[in-house]
Amino acid sequence: MSFENLGLHPLILQAVVEAGYTDPTPVQAQAVPELIAGHDVMASAQTGTGKTAAFMLPALHRLATPSAVRGRGPRVLVLTPTRELALQVSEAAAKYGRHLPRARVVSILGGMPYPLQNKLLSQPVDILVATPGRLIDHIQRGRIDFSRLEMLVLDEADRMLDMGFIDDVETIAAATPAGRQTLLFSATLDSAMNGVAARLLRSPRRIQIAAQQARLDNIEQRLHYVDDLSHKNRLLDHLLRDIELKQAIVFTATKRDADTLADALSAQGHEAAALHGDMNQRDRTRTLTRLRRGGLRVLVATDVAARGIDVSGITHVINFDLPKFAEDYVHRIGRTGRAGASGIAVSFASGRDGVHLKKIERFTGQRIHSHVIPGLEPRFKPHAGAGGAARSAPGIARKRSHAWSGDGHREGGRQRSFGDSRPGSGEGGSGGASRSRAPAAGTTRPSFRGR
Repeated sequence: MSFENLGLHPLILQAVVEAGYTDPTPVQAQAVPELIAGHDVMASAQTGTGKTAAFMLPALHRLATPSAVRGRGPRVLVLTPTRELALQVSEAAAKYGRHLPRARVVSILGGMPYPLQNKLLSQPVDILVATPGRLIDHIQRGRIDFSRLEMLVLDEADRMLDMGFIDDVETIAAATPAGRQTLLFSATLDSAMNGVAARLLRSPRRIQIAAQQARLDNIEQRLHYVDDLSHKNRLLDHLLRDIELKQAIVFTATKRDADTLADALSAQGHEAAALHGDMNQRDRTRTLTRLRRGGLRVLVATDVAARGIDVSGITHVINFDLPKFAEDYVHRIGRTGRAGASGIAVSFASGRDGVHLKKIERFTGQRIHSHVIPGLEPRFKPHAGAGGAARSAPGIARKRSHAWSGDGHREGGRQRSFGDSRPGSGEGGSGGASRSRAPAAGTTRPSFRGR
């Protein structure tokens, strides 16, 4: 199937062709015709499968026909859990609607100055992309007119549920016309998502794409057991000095750890920077721009970056700290292996993380085999069956380690070891490995992956 078979407006097809895409991904092939037909849709597809285009293309198709209602308010509203994802959606809307005469996109996000947002909302808007918390503020101040709204999109709805935004989402939905078309996109469609859909959608068409294992086949997953923080630091430094690592995202558990680790890496000569929810929008945008332009080799991030970052140059993802939830593991490692390329995902784990690792393996349906680097072997021996048999890292010879000063990373008078949690230092929401990469064998035409 090609995009020409989906019934999209010719001006949208022109933009798609100019972007170099020919074949829709499975979620696009199934969702676009249903949405053009006017049905509510609840779709489950994992990161990297083109969900953004699956809802944005039919949204733009709707905008190709003038509204029957006069006004300045948006015709399409997209809610996202994070600012990064909102910006990505806005960029996609502008890119694929570039030839349409009526496709003005406005983003309303936490961290942006209110005067600027007030100015943007005072002008005609066709597509409004927003994070729930900031949008609620504007609704309560009477600054948004939803009389023209035709389509409501809940992007990464499962993430919004996890972050406690669903009450805000339902409040926003209640302020929109009852006859709107509603779309719910989620990585999973569990009982909680079914409950949200029952309240907000009308007789939705259900779409589920891809098994877990199939989604991760192009990502090589490795596990390194660590003895303590110093050992973890030396392993990370070793991996980052591999010349075949082009760009990497290193995930930490807390914002403070992201800042500390990014500073330490920069001091050691790595092109590194942090990304987390306490940064203002200008700094976050500047950091992401550097990453996309290749001026940043290592991004040290919390889970705020696990969704919504689509950078083809990311060859490695390193879980300096394992995520709290198995679902977040998939979203993290999905930052590599984009658009048919292969990627490497490395996770550090201590001996007490066996149960957590089993949850991740059960969720993904795949075994994560442990590896060792000569000279950096862990002192302890994992239990049989935990993380698979230990292997020497393929193609990696022992290199000189350049450990930074991490042993003094203390809290409350004791050294923080891997796996310690810090109350209140988790990530906020809308308010605020070695081998070259190559296209997957057998790929003849690019797939359109909007995320």
